[in-house]
Amino acid sequence: MIDPSTTVSWSTLNELSSTIGPIRKLLDHDRAYLRLEAAGIHADFSRQRLDSTVLNELFNLVRETGVESLRDAMFRGEHINTTEDRPVLHTALRAPAGSSLVVDGTDVVGQVHEVLDQMARCAESIRSGEWKGATGKPIDHVVNIGIGGSDLGPAMAYIALGAYVDPHISCSFVSNVDPADVKSVLAHSDPETTLFIVASKTFTTTETMTNARMARSWILQRLSDYPVDQVVPRHFIALSTNGAAVEEFGIPDSNMFGFWDWVGGRYSMDSAIGLSTMIAIGPSNFSDLLAGFHAMDVHFHDAPLESNVPVLMGLAAIWNRNFLGIETTAVLPYSEYLSRFPAYLQQLTMESNGKRVRKDGNPVSYSTGAIYWGEPGTNGQHSFYQLLHQGTSMIDADIIVVARESQPETNSQQVLVANALAQASVLSVGVTAAELELQGTDSGLVAHKIMPGDRPVSMIMIQELTPRSLGALIALYEHSVFVQGAIWGINSFDQWGVELGKKVASGILGSFEKPEAVTQFDSATAYSMRQYLELRD
Repeated sequence: MIDPSTTVSWSTLNELSSTIGPIRKLLDHDRAYLRLEAAGIHADFSRQRLDSTVLNELFNLVRETGVESLRDAMFRGEHINTTEDRPVLHTALRAPAGSSLVVDGTDVVGQVHEVLDQMARCAESIRSGEWKGATGKPIDHVVNIGIGGSDLGPAMAYIALGAYVDPHISCSFVSNVDPADVKSVLAHSDPETTLFIVASKTFTTTETMTNARMARSWILQRLSDYPVDQVVPRHFIALSTNGAAVEEFGIPDSNMFGFWDWVGGRYSMDSAIGLSTMIAIGPSNFSDLLAGFHAMDVHFHDAPLESNVPVLMGLAAIWNRNFLGIETTAVLPYSEYLSRFPAYLQQLTMESNGKRVRKDGNPVSYSTGAIYWGEPGTNGQHSFYQLLHQGTSMIDADIIVVARESQPETNSQQVLVANALAQASVLSVGVTAAELELQGTDSGLVAHKIMPGDRPVSMIMIQELTPRSLGALIALYEHSVFVQGAIWGINSFDQWGVELGKKVASGILGSFEKPEAVTQFDSATAYSMRQYLELRD
């Protein structure tokens, strides 16, 4: 495989990075080629610190590293997840009914729609009141118990699509193994009308199953007048592939919804993991969500490089990370509905591209995944924007704007958008000493008020936050992550660091009951374990 740092384009880009002008000057030129639209997403990369020469060389890097051929292999269902020998088929989760993709002898799209149909029947029975709890009352509260991709996507979507949520059914999300998380949800739950969705592919995930067992004990205690085999089937659903473990928990096969190894958790919110989303917004709106994903998939697959929005987003990230030395990206949604979107992207981006070894097993000699984080505007403006504007760390920013409220009532949206555009301008253009002096700024304060600007900004704008536009927005970032990983030559679809952490945690947990085993760990961990046991007692 190709080491990108050995390519001609990489060398040329290194040279260009030392000569590229400031964003303020770049904006004096025609930047229309950096303003694109796809699937209802309007992306303006004109505030990125690059020009047509840099962009053309980035396109050469795409070609030299085989990004397009790897993209096509993914869509064909080839096993591009090489360390786990699996295809990568999250795009199949939103392929339209009636289409077909045969992978390893199986029509995966057909399988997907069988599960989607099962989900729709379940969701409609709950939304209509047909699904009754053990006492005969309809369900009005759904609690999703999962962690990572089994939590972040559904939790984010529930808030993002709040305007589409059935007001008669509320959803809560439990992920942290800290008992305070599940207890706080149970404290406000009615056992007669609460349904738990346990999301764990193996049905062995420590955090998820610990919380699920707590929920099971809670509801059995409060509905103790009813037999267990009546309570659990009416109040628990499993999203899993481990039929034996699900049955042992007391959940019948009819309440189990499967998914597949070829979809990583961070790419799974449009699979059975999205059942809580479908219950909340309804099967029709969930179909629109999938349609938005698919529209961006088609664009990514078909559009030429020059007009391909995910490609340009990914290339801007490569340019910033590898040639301008920018280590972190702030995701700044100017929409309260998107308050959990930065957290969702943290897993998508950093679990995917937080890798230090190429697919061929050789260590990289260049930087890979940037650190993603963020907070909704305008709250962030009164928190960390000071560092963005005048701090010593250079930070790239994605500013996400929704043009139209779902239910407009005031001019607050204009105030919000004005703030977003102002921040984009100050971050990228800044304010010079000469401009401050012309404004009559006290000479003693000029140095303190200079805004250097030159902070790269991508402006992502959508007309309205709908299921369709949310799907397209998520898919945009998915494919940008793909482009970056493909150029770096890493596997964006495994997560061995996460797996090792789980394994060590299990070993420590087992050792708590065997103090003599503490010595098998490093000295610092052994000390902390002994200290915990002393403090606990």
